[in-house]
Amino acid sequence: MTTGALRDLRPGRAALGRLLLDAGALSPPWLPVFAAVDRADFLPDEIWPWDMERRAGAVVDRAADPDGWYAAADGNAPVVTQWDDGEHAGPEPGRVASSSSSAPSVVYAMLADAAPAEDMAVLDVGTGTGETAAALAHRCVRGRVTTVEVDRAVSDAARARLRRRSPSPTVVVGDGAAGHAAGAPYDRVLATVGLRAVPAAWVAQTRPGGVIVAPWGTHFGNADAVVRLVVGRGVASGRFMRPVEFMKLRAQRLPARRHEDRVPADTFRYAATSTTDVVEDELVTGRFTALPFALGLRVRACVQAVAERRGGARPVWFYGTEDRSWACVLFRAGGAARVWQSGPRRLWDEVEAAYRWWREAGRPDHTRFGLTVTPDGHRAWLDDPARSWPV
Repeated sequence: MTTGALRDLRPGRAALGRLLLDAGALSPPWLPVFAAVDRADFLPDEIWPWDMERRAGAVVDRAADPDGWYAAADGNAPVVTQWDDGEHAGPEPGRVASSSSSAPSVVYAMLADAAPAEDMAVLDVGTGTGETAAALAHRCVRGRVTTVEVDRAVSDAARARLRRRSPSPTVVVGDGAAGHAAGAPYDRVLATVGLRAVPAAWVAQTRPGGVIVAPWGTHFGNADAVVRLVVGRGVASGRFMRPVEFMKLRAQRLPARRHEDRVPADTFRYAATSTTDVVEDELVTGRFTALPFALGLRVRACVQAVAERRGGARPVWFYGTEDRSWACVLFRAGGAARVWQSGPRRLWDEVEAAYRWWREAGRPDHTRFGLTVTPDGHRAWLDDPARSWPV
């Protein structure tokens, strides 16, 4: 298929294809897949296009607003298709988005990272709408594709859509963290859910020399980075490719906790206090920047929460996930930031040390970091796997 053939598609899809090509997310070998697998065929009638900047989405109903619905389907943005693990009903957004159609630029970049050949066996983790599984099945026409989804209702809806296509992947309801041993070994494992740990089952079910592509991150923040791991015998290792953000694998979600539960009011006045010369603009760099990702790699079992700036001040909080440790840095214009810390660990001291390490290392971006997964756990590294540390 040539780029000129994009003219034969729906105008919105043709424009999306050109956008993805120009951005480098859609490579020419994937053009036939893009033409054959229409995102609109996999979306329900009621969707919530997601604005990544505003962190919000408003419902679009296909029957009531077909033009708006197709504009969302042909847009390069994620689309929420389920809230609160299916417990939510009604047109208003729910509390937590729990299933979606990922932004096409992200999907096609990850498909290119995985680089499946037409005769390969592929495990797709996180069926969602079924679009990614359909793209893989179209690409691996002489191979086999297995897609796993933990939510039965989501899986059943995707199965119905996928049955109308040929070739059709094998659709399985189950915990994606367990993979699907019955279909192993796989040449590729592609996950469209965010991980906090690469499941050992995926490594065990992948052939030596096979590849795992998945969004991975730490609980320090919600953002992830795509990692491409090459599998050896019981070990997988590789570099991070680019920052992304995905809904998390349900088995690896961090339980929700209120600030009041983490920092009881009566402990604040007894906290250790100090100041720091780290300034707000150095620490608060944005969700998809390299610094919060690097801090998560260096500071174990810690969550960062950046509050809104009010009255010229912004507090940044850090909470331990394994104990009652916490820290708060209060940034004000024109003066040194004040620090409070309490609990078994001094979290700000750890974060500050990690920040200075990152700065002295030349402020490395995501692509200089890598991950190695062994039976003993995960190790992150900078530039060289020989220079690694546990995460």
